[in-house]
Amino acid sequence: MHISALLTFAGSISTACAQVYQGFNYGSVFTDNSPITQQNYEDRFNTARQLQGTSGFTSARLFTIIQAGTTNSPTQAIPAAIATRTSLLLGIFLSSTDDAFNNELAALSSAISTYGQQFVDLVIGISVGSEDLYRISPTGIENMSGAGDSPNQVVSRINAVRQSISGTIAGEKPVGHVDTWTAYVNGSNSAVIEASDFLGMDAYPYFQNTQANSIENSPNLFFEAYNATVAVSGGKPVWITETGSPVSGDTENLAVPSLANAKTYWDQVGCRVFGSITTFWFTLQDAFPTTPNPSFGVVGTTLSTTPLFDLSCPDSPASTSSSSSLSQTSSTAVTGAGSDPSTTKGEATSPGGGGTDTATPSQGPGQTAAPPTPPDAPVTTEGSAPPETLVPTPSTPGAATFTSQTGSTLVTVTTPASSAPSTPASSCPATLSDDFQYPHLIIAVDKTQPDTAFNTSYNAHFSPDISTIFNFDFPPSYEGKNCALTFFFPTRDELQTSDYTLSGSGGIDVARLSAPATSETTYNNRPGVAKELTTIANLQPGSSYFIAAGPCYFGERIGYKVSATGTLDLDYFQDYDSPPIGLYVTLCN
Repeated sequence: MHISALLTFAGSISTACAQVYQGFNYGSVFTDNSPITQQNYEDRFNTARQLQGTSGFTSARLFTIIQAGTTNSPTQAIPAAIATRTSLLLGIFLSSTDDAFNNELAALSSAISTYGQQFVDLVIGISVGSEDLYRISPTGIENMSGAGDSPNQVVSRINAVRQSISGTIAGEKPVGHVDTWTAYVNGSNSAVIEASDFLGMDAYPYFQNTQANSIENSPNLFFEAYNATVAVSGGKPVWITETGSPVSGDTENLAVPSLANAKTYWDQVGCRVFGSITTFWFTLQDAFPTTPNPSFGVVGTTLSTTPLFDLSCPDSPASTSSSSSLSQTSSTAVTGAGSDPSTTKGEATSPGGGGTDTATPSQGPGQTAAPPTPPDAPVTTEGSAPPETLVPTPSTPGAATFTSQTGSTLVTVTTPASSAPSTPASSCPATLSDDFQYPHLIIAVDKTQPDTAFNTSYNAHFSPDISTIFNFDFPPSYEGKNCALTFFFPTRDELQTSDYTLSGSGGIDVARLSAPATSETTYNNRPGVAKELTTIANLQPGSSYFIAAGPCYFGERIGYKVSATGTLDLDYFQDYDSPPIGLYVTLCN
């Protein structure tokens, strides 16, 4: 699942003009829950600076301002940072009680008064919370990731932090939030984006265990996540606050922890962003005194400037910056029109939480460093679209019949000759295969609110007044292959992590649009219909429906609109956990 186009990002500026930081994530306790002391922090900060094969790892991301084992004393990472001249992305821990939050504010106030300007000069931003929105999502709840906070609560905490530093020497420091990329692209969390001066994005292809997350595809998954976050950021800085590939641990689908794979991910992701985008890698050391499963540390149990694998970047053996390869993209960003609205099981689960060492650098407010081009990202320009492929002109006249089965109901859909696919249905999977495309944007348009843009969402809604537009990114690797556009609609009792409401009777109309939607699409400005694909006259639970099949698009973003017929009113959570529900593109044999 690749990015479909290289676009100019209006909010980006040359990296030569932006302050960019890089470092690691640092927790407050070791794996045995013993507190990390000032000397421990100093040792780690100095080790990061002197790691063989690297340069510039002089920043640290903290998860809490409170020193472990105390009620509200400032973390000893602060004097350690002053001693080593390490810049800090401070963290305020949320998802707890009001008293705990007030203790964070007390520790911040104490740190400002105790350490003064020498401390404040090192602060590059204050992150209010970490993955709080993810933890209240269906996926976060399924993964038992702990207590989270609602968007309104996070916004309230952000405002409280701003108020607490107002009038102090830290009053101009940017205040933002850190969460998984899937949380940001959920339109219901947009208030947090609006309230933040910057967005910290966590993304781990390793945990995307319902997708093709092999080490070969992991860089593409990561850049999709970054670009999707940029697309909904409103021009605000997007910092990479957590990413990495484990050196040991359990296999997650196609992701195999190993030193070799950690090196590949470092080269193909880290080396492409270091020096260009503020980045905090996960992590320097997470294996002391015991080794967690999985383990992401570039240094093992013994703290050493000799890493577990070669950290030098290709063509730049003494530096982690690949500026020569990024210079041509210094004022552009590879952006997507949203991201996976159907948050995957295990997606972007933070292995660090607040406990073990982790780090994160940041940019100044209003500065958005341009991301590099992801591996194999196609460059498409206006007029370069391939001929009609997913729904080709039929080679023979007449209607085409498809059969599919989900649950216990076999469904036959007869499509008009004008949209009959040329690929036999028997060659297309009736369930999601290992290689499929989920929609990167789901946006409703409502004719009763014709000028309202509802932004991207996890949910799709079809009713007499509401239609939903789905954007799909077809990767370049799909060239020469056959695809099917399929709508999966299981019964409610079959669903494990999703749900829907259904009333009325009728079906759905599906059309390909002349252009993809954006987060600003409304009923009045929606793209026109390029081609009507099919009508499902009677939508029935326990069924799957082939909408179209044929040679795949490749290197393009395509928008499809689904509308209700009759009195049907269906509102569902798009999810590709087994069994899947919603609209997907699958590869045919």
